[in-house]
Amino acid sequence: MSKVLVVYYSFSNTTRMLAEEISKQTGGDIRELVSEKTYSFNYNTAAKEIRNEIERGYCPKLISGLESVDSYEYIFLGTPNWFKSFAPPILSFLRNVDLTGKTIIPFCTHGGGGFGQIEDNIEKECTKSRMLPGLAATSSFDEKQVKDWIEGINIKN
Repeated sequence: MSKVLVVYYSFSNTTRMLAEEISKQTGGDIRELVSEKTYSFNYNTAAKEIRNEIERGYCPKLISGLESVDSYEYIFLGTPNWFKSFAPPILSFLRNVDLTGKTIIPFCTHGGGGFGQIEDNIEKECTKSRMLPGLAATSSFDEKQVKDWIEGINIKN
């Protein structure tokens, strides 16, 4: 069993591509968070909906991704940067899976906003976990950027 798990939520496949690269380089298992409700593909409609959910601390029902993480030591956790925070399905994962004693390594994709408050918000939800420095990447990330980051935090599967 792998000691590395890559968990992610992706809206437009950018975060998925980064998650797949992390999984490939670490040899870790990969798990997509799938929400029961999908977001609108109209940007303005989706933005309004998402902002409202983030402000309310909404946890959407997940139809995939809440399986146990007991056999994993390291959890890479990926999300798009939405309004300086993580996507609501990430909050559902954080509040429904026991991450006690796990090492959490955040990563996000963004269009110029970097991590925003994502790392801080994850840390607030994971008080019984250890956090390592994350990676904030744009859609133009490359294998070397990911490799350098993974080597820098010294993760080996």
